[in-house]
Amino acid sequence: MTLVNAIESFDVSIPATSAEGGQIRLPGTLCLPAPPTGLVLFAHGSGSSRHSPRNAFVASVLNESWLGTLLFDLLTEQEATDRVNVFDVGLLAERLLAAIRFVGELEHTRHLPIGLFGASTGAAAALVAAAREPKVGAVVSRGGRPDLAGRKLRAVRVPTLLIVGELDTDVLALNEQASALLDCEKRLAVVPGATHLFEEPGTLDEAARLAAEWFAKHLHE
Repeated sequence: MTLVNAIESFDVSIPATSAEGGQIRLPGTLCLPAPPTGLVLFAHGSGSSRHSPRNAFVASVLNESWLGTLLFDLLTEQEATDRVNVFDVGLLAERLLAAIRFVGELEHTRHLPIGLFGASTGAAAALVAAAREPKVGAVVSRGGRPDLAGRKLRAVRVPTLLIVGELDTDVLALNEQASALLDCEKRLAVVPGATHLFEEPGTLDEAARLAAEWFAKHLHE
């Protein structure tokens, strides 16, 4: 893998709409290699945030593959205290769509093809957003719950990679069921020896490698 010479990092504030219809801002970190060939937006899982060490690691691998990344909080701190919001896939998808609109207005990212990377509940949100937003060119789920996307799974038309740990048996079964419902180019990749959080040596590296290859293949200007 060729290492990127330089990566620029920016703190951003993404405008979005609250459940009550008010305006909120979602903090995030945008990282851009020079030059980026695409941009991947991350959707973290329940109980996580833009500071997820696993997503940050995957993002660094994508950066080394000349892909820009945006890690951001899908919920405000106050919203995240309500477990209903944490599992509201529709709300999380709306926040992803807001982030897509945001990067579409930035000079450095407006021209870039968009990918979505989701973990846990964030994977369902990524698939729902992909079903609604034609700018999305590819989706990757890591240890995700694509089943929570429900009927929207059948509306996904972009290449979708589902990465699951071999030992995460319950989630693996749910991903197999979801994969059967996807009517698009798809792949279910099972990482040997991995549990749900990919904590075993080398397993997160493998998940990141698979994600980088998928986005490199499917994100084109």
